[in-house]
This record gives sequence, C-alpha cells and structure tokens, in this order.
Amino acid sequence: MEKKLILVGALLGVITIVLGAFGAHALKKVLTESQLSTFEVGVKYQMYHALFLLFIANLNFITHKEKTIIMCLVVVGVILFSGSIFLLSTSALTKIKTSFLGPLTPVGGLFLIASWVYLFYITIVKNTN
Repeated sequence: MEKKLILVGALLGVITIVLGAFGAHALKKVLTESQLSTFEVGVKYQMYHALFLLFIANLNFITHKEKTIIMCLVVVGVILFSGSIFLLSTSALTKIKTSFLGPLTPVGGLFLIASWVYLFYITIVKNTN
C-alpha cells in the first residue's frame, strides 16, 4: 500500500507541476488575473494533497485499509475540487459548458476535508487504546 500511495502522490505531483507551469506560462497570456488566481488555487490544493499522500505512506500506525480510505478520499477530492476549478477557470477558453461543475467544487472540498478528519480520528483512536 505504501508503494501505491507514493505512486499516486508522485503522479499527482507531476501533474501539478505540469499544470502549474502551463498556468504560469501559457495561461498567463490568455486568462484574466482572477481566472489565473482561481486556476492556481486548484494547483496549490492538488500539490498539498500529493504531499499529504506521501506523508500518509510513511505513517506506520495506520493500517492498509485506513491508508486506502484516505487515498480514495484524496483522489476523489482532488478530481472534484481541483479538476472542477481547472475547468471553471479556463471555461472562457475551452468553451466547455461548466454550469454543472459549480456544485462539484465544494463536494470535492468535503472529500479533502474528510481525508484529514479521518486521519485525525485514526490518530485519536489509536493513541487512546
């Protein structure tokens, strides 16, 4: 499981760096400052959670099942939160109808929050037993 977490974290990290560079160079010329700032929020949160997965991989007191749950929460959260932000902030360029994406962003945020809350819960339960 640790290897899978590291692979997923590394993949998210690579994608984050590519998107960050794309935003800083290509999108900077075609997006408004507000749109670019929004895009960067998606990049930041994706990187935070890539690093979070790498951190989780190194925790010895968390079981395989608990790590799997955290990884699933993070992956779904990043796809919904950051993914929707990427699409919403670039919709003027892509011409993709994004009205359906608005509600997905906070749902993705809830998944990301849940991954951290679950880690908090696991830590408290395991330290009180």
